[in-house]
Amino acid sequence: MRRNQQSSLLDQSLTTLWDSMSSSTATFPILLLTIFFFSVSGVEKVTVTPDGGTTFHISSTQVKGCQVCTVPGKCSTSQLLRGNGRVSLEFKCSRPQDVFSVEILQNIECTNKSCSGNIIQADYGSLPLLGFNRKFTWNLKSPSFKAFKIDFNNAGLRQIKSSERCLDKQSYTLQASQTTGNVTVGKYCRTGPIHSAQILNQGSFSLEVPAGQKLQNGRFDVSVGEEIKSLAKITVMLPKGTSTAELLPPNYPDSFPDDDVMEWYFQVPDKHKATVQFLNLVQPRCLKKEAAVEYHSRSRRALVMRLSEPQPEQNQGNFSLTLRNCEMDRRRAGSPGLTLNLRVSSSSKSSPVVSCKVDVGKMEGLSLHIEKLRPTSDCKMKFNSDLKEKITITSNSDLSFQGCLPEDVKVFATRVIECSKLKDCPKAPVSLPCSPSMPSCLPAPLSSVTWTLRPPQHGTVELTSPTGPLRQSLPGQPCNDSFIIKAVEDDGSIIGHFCPQGTIQKIQIHTNVTVTVSIFGIKATKTSLKHVLEARLKEEIPERYIFTVSPKRDAPVLLASPGWPDGMKSYSTVSWIVSVPPKMEAHLMFANLSQPKCDNSHTNIRVQRVGRLEEEYSRREDEEAEEEITVSESFYLNMSNCLPERGNFSVITKITLQKSQNLLLAVILSVVAALLVIFVIVLVVVCVVIRKKKKRLNNLVSIYNPNGTSILPGNNGFPKTREDNESHVYASIEETLVYTHLLRKGREIGVYGEFDTYRPFAGHTDSQKPLVSKDTGVDDAQVGTYRPVQFPSQQAPPLPVRPPSHVSPMVDNEIYQTEDQSEEERSPNLGPRLEPEGGN
Repeated sequence: MRRNQQSSLLDQSLTTLWDSMSSSTATFPILLLTIFFFSVSGVEKVTVTPDGGTTFHISSTQVKGCQVCTVPGKCSTSQLLRGNGRVSLEFKCSRPQDVFSVEILQNIECTNKSCSGNIIQADYGSLPLLGFNRKFTWNLKSPSFKAFKIDFNNAGLRQIKSSERCLDKQSYTLQASQTTGNVTVGKYCRTGPIHSAQILNQGSFSLEVPAGQKLQNGRFDVSVGEEIKSLAKITVMLPKGTSTAELLPPNYPDSFPDDDVMEWYFQVPDKHKATVQFLNLVQPRCLKKEAAVEYHSRSRRALVMRLSEPQPEQNQGNFSLTLRNCEMDRRRAGSPGLTLNLRVSSSSKSSPVVSCKVDVGKMEGLSLHIEKLRPTSDCKMKFNSDLKEKITITSNSDLSFQGCLPEDVKVFATRVIECSKLKDCPKAPVSLPCSPSMPSCLPAPLSSVTWTLRPPQHGTVELTSPTGPLRQSLPGQPCNDSFIIKAVEDDGSIIGHFCPQGTIQKIQIHTNVTVTVSIFGIKATKTSLKHVLEARLKEEIPERYIFTVSPKRDAPVLLASPGWPDGMKSYSTVSWIVSVPPKMEAHLMFANLSQPKCDNSHTNIRVQRVGRLEEEYSRREDEEAEEEITVSESFYLNMSNCLPERGNFSVITKITLQKSQNLLLAVILSVVAALLVIFVIVLVVVCVVIRKKKKRLNNLVSIYNPNGTSILPGNNGFPKTREDNESHVYASIEETLVYTHLLRKGREIGVYGEFDTYRPFAGHTDSQKPLVSKDTGVDDAQVGTYRPVQFPSQQAPPLPVRPPSHVSPMVDNEIYQTEDQSEEERSPNLGPRLEPEGGN
């Protein structure tokens, strides 16, 4: 009996293989596969070859029991096979199809611009496993804050409950990966109103095919999506006529994820309205915020509603519905979460006829134009009861509209300002308003206002903005305002795009010019558009275009040549008058410079300071341009084009104001010079003081003469010799001192030295300082003049105290000491003191 079952299974597999080979769509996968079945006592063997880049995951629903083996001895309840060659599988049971399931995995990664592949429904080498339940899974990943988008083509998908099955038994599942785990966005069947799905950052899309059933071939395109701020965004395209779409929130029938957001975008047909109902609503117990729903549409502001409130009827075209959950209280078991069924119904509506009267007296001299944009739409416009595709209103008129949506029509205004002679032109500036009083009955708001300015033959159009300077819209300097100004010549050549809050004070154009102010949605208010531009028609200028620019410090300014990026017109010239404040300098960089090959003449870029004849900078197209130049004063930046043979002349100039380096250098040099002068003065003073001190130290030398007079510090100099002075001559001698015969006798016996005359003691003893007269300063002493020491009258001079020695050195000074002398030798030894005979 078992052998008959195995033989029947083999016959069924071979029959399936033959049928698939006869199908043209499955011929290529079959060429990659070889299948072998062996039935030996409850063991089945299969050989498969997974396609490149594909992974097979074979897993069992049982923890124990049947196993699958790849090589002898390597058996488990699950196996992971990668697309790297033929693999032989051996199942250790008779009915592995009842135990094992197969998942075929592929990865698709997206960059900021594109994705690595699409979702292609093919077997990928899994046909030998046709008898198993198969699940095809595509893992998708996009950059952070970006979504990947799956387009379900025109057939679309239809959402079902997780417990339901599709008619063809093949169902799709879409999941989003979050840090808290995977969230099931929904389960779907083929053919339905769901047109596309976007998942934030990372998720998966899978197709389940039951055992024994062939895979239906198909393809879903994958691309880079939007920067969405919700878990997922599902686009639903409602069909014409009466229809109903049933939608379910993520994780249904379980609770919608805690504190999360889900968005559905509904495309409603023309002349249709839509209604929204929440069925089987179960609201959560919230800790923070409140569960709510938001409606967004093009023609009105966001509308926030409670889930329990009656939902408004949507009759303004396409709209989006955003479901927001609160931070739920899930601390108690059985606490309810957020669950609901979303039902959206659409039906056609009869469009009423809207009558509209236009008073041109309130249009501020503007002509009104209304054009039908989509010929296939049901919009009907009538002008004075006549059906029109385009309407121009120059006088009071009666209009009527039926079934016209804002996206069906375009409303704009124009005005022409011209004069043939300069004396006939308006002397005062002409205001160019952008917010005329428009009738509220028009089906769409005013999208743009255009002025055509035509000066005399040799005249100039001058444009200024009363609300402040303008700037050019360029890469790196885009316009994010509610309106943009476009200046175009008569032949369609674009001069540039401009917007507020810049540095361009004035624009002068030596030709007819058309100025268009385009308005973007509700961001533009009447206040911001009241005074956008003023125009003057003035006398001729030497250049074709002149721009007056006042840059700001540390705020780079980008200035593009007229016609950028297409290039300037042949032989045209342009000049920028750039104001540089005092003590500042401008740094110029020529970025994105494009030079042509000239057929006649040359292109030229020149920089010249205002009021100077010489040029700071000049380059032609056949000369190498400098990357950066610096100008320290207000200057002219002039450019001229040649007649190009090929290529074009265009450039973006970047101007940056900085503090003048010359001024800074002058300040630095001044400080350095001042410090240098101070240093020189201090150095001179120090040198003088040191010199004086050295001179005083040289003069303030005291020499002690134990046998004679001590030399006092000062400018006295050295004393004269005995032969040169009169120290031995006295005017009178006291009687008590007349003992010369005793002195001679003492000299003969060696007691006294050579002294034939008594000399007064002028030195100092060991215990007292030299005597200096209080009345006579050192500086007043005369060199070479002897001054005897004055003692009290009737008193003899004190004799010096000498050590007991008969041999005494002349001076007790280090000058007269030798290195080899001992301490005892260095100490003076004058011997015992002898008193003269007959003395005091």
